[in-house]
Amino acid sequence: MIYEDRLTSSIEKKAKKTEGRVFLPKDIDVSILQTIKYKYPRSRITVNLESDEFTCLCPFSGLPDYARLNIKYVPDKRLIELKSLKYYLYAFRNVRVYNEHAVNKILNDLKKVLSPRELVVEAEFTARGGIRNKVSASFSRNEKRTNR
Repeated sequence: MIYEDRLTSSIEKKAKKTEGRVFLPKDIDVSILQTIKYKYPRSRITVNLESDEFTCLCPFSGLPDYARLNIKYVPDKRLIELKSLKYYLYAFRNVRVYNEHAVNKILNDLKKVLSPRELVVEAEFTARGGIRNKVSASFSRNEKRTNR
């Protein structure tokens, strides 16, 4: 191994608990998600986070589903710490979950830890059987949850 003396952080251990076996969405440890204080709460900004590496498992076949994930949010008092988000998303790697449920779980978990003004989670899954699946869920403090 290249980094034999490398110490594994606690959030990395929590994320990697889903390695080697198959899990359910409820098994993902939400405490992986860490936040930092947003020092400009009166300044309205939009944070746009993208990943081409989201992976989960099809609940029927057990085959991997791959997606381009886009998370957009307007923070209030908290920002997501990016390394923790990376490990949280990694935790889905061996989780059997419908695409739509994965997007809603990510939205709900981020909503809990961030309490944002607005939040949108979009995932464009690679084609299966000639069909592409694009899922979007959103939250706005001014309105209840909406799905597009």
